[in-house]
Amino acid sequence: MSKKPPKKEEVAPAPSETQKTEEKKEVKPQKVEKVRKEKKKRQEKGAHALYKIEGDKAARLRPTCERCGTGYFMGDHNDRYTCGHCGFTRYKRAEK
Repeated sequence: MSKKPPKKEEVAPAPSETQKTEEKKEVKPQKVEKVRKEKKKRQEKGAHALYKIEGDKAARLRPTCERCGTGYFMGDHNDRYTCGHCGFTRYKRAEK
C-alpha cells in the first residue's frame, strides 16, 4: 500500500475589511416596522347612563338592590341582575 500525499486545497486570499463588513450587513435580517392600530374610542359610562329623562322626570334604567336600598343599582348581565355592593343576584325570567 502506498500512501498518497494529501491534496492541497486552494486557499482563497483573505478578504479585506470592506468585504467582511459587506458580508456582515448581508447576513443581518432587516427590521420590520410595526404598524400601530388606532384605538377605538369607548363611550364613557357615568351616572347619566343609568337614567332616562322623560319630560320633567328621570326614569331609572336598571333596578335597585333589594337589600342595600335605593342608592345601589344592580348590574345588568345577560341572564341576571347583580348588586356590586352586597352580591345579591336576581335572575331574569327566560322568555319562551
